[in-house]
Amino acid sequence: MTTLVFGHKSPDTDSAGSAIIWAWYLSEVAGHPAEPRLLGEPNTEAAFMLRRWNLPKPEIIEDVAEGTPCVIVDTNNPAELPDSINDADVRAIIDHHKLTGGIVTAGPIDITMRPLACTATVMRRLMGGAAAKMPESIKGAMLSCILSDTLEFRSPTTTPEDRELAESLAADLGVDIPALAAEMFAAKSDVSSFSDAELLRMDSKKYEVGGVGFRVSVLETTDPEVPLSRKEGLVSAMPGVAAEDGVDHVLLFIIDILREEATLLVPNGAAKAVAEKSFGVPVAGDTVVLPGVMSRKKQIIPSLKV
Repeated sequence: MTTLVFGHKSPDTDSAGSAIIWAWYLSEVAGHPAEPRLLGEPNTEAAFMLRRWNLPKPEIIEDVAEGTPCVIVDTNNPAELPDSINDADVRAIIDHHKLTGGIVTAGPIDITMRPLACTATVMRRLMGGAAAKMPESIKGAMLSCILSDTLEFRSPTTTPEDRELAESLAADLGVDIPALAAEMFAAKSDVSSFSDAELLRMDSKKYEVGGVGFRVSVLETTDPEVPLSRKEGLVSAMPGVAAEDGVDHVLLFIIDILREEATLLVPNGAAKAVAEKSFGVPVAGDTVVLPGVMSRKKQIIPSLKV
C-alpha cells in the first residue's frame, strides 16, 4: 500500500519540499512506494520552488482515510494535520519543531526531531550515503527548503549544518545562493492575489498560551510596505478568522527579511498587552517594530505571554 507523506496545513516551502523529498527517498531508495501530498494550496514561494525545479504539484487532500499509511513531516501538531490523523497508520514523524503531543498511533513509530533550521536538513542526515542518489530536482527542493527556513541564513534558527548543506547543494547544482534566494523571496513577497483572510492563514500556526488560543501568523517579505498598506483590511479580517478557526486572537507579524525585524499589528488592547508583556516594548500605536525578531519558532512563540 502506498504511503502518503505530508506536512502541515497552509504548506510552505519546507513543508511541501520535505514531503516531496521523503516520498522520493522512500520510493527510490528504501523501496517503499510513497507519494507526497499537500494539506492545502502551497504558498507563493513553495509554488515557485515547484516551478524552478520542475516538480509536479502534489495532490491536495483534506483528510486521510482510516488505516492509511503515512509519514508526517515538518510538524507534530495535530491542529496542523488532517482531522482523522489519529485514525491513520502513522509510520514516522520527521520534524524540527518543539514536541506538541496529541498524535496517537497504533504502535511504535520512528520519530526524528532535531534542533535544526529545516526539516530537509534533518532528512539529509537520515539519508546518509544514499543522498548521493538524489536527482537535481530533489537537491533543488532541499536547497530551497533550507534557504526558505533560514531566510538565507539570517534566521537565528540557522545552524552550521544547515548552512554547510545549502552551500554544498548549491555547488553541486551550479546555483548562486543570493540569486536563488532573491527569486524565492520575491515570490514570497507577492501577495497581491490573496484576500486578507488568506494572508492571515498563509503561514500560520495555532498555539495556546495560558489558556488563551492564538493563531500566530507571519508574512516574510522583502517589501513590508505592501502588506502594511493593507493593515486596515487585515485588522478587520482578524475577528472573523479567529472565530472560524476556534481561537481567541490572531497575531500577525510582518517579517522584514532585509532589515531583520518584525512589525506586529496591534489592533486592540489585548494585542497591546501581549506585545508589551511578551517583548518588553512600549506600544503607542497600531503597530510595533521588534528589531531582530525573525523566527516564530525560536523568538516569537517562546516569548508569548498573556
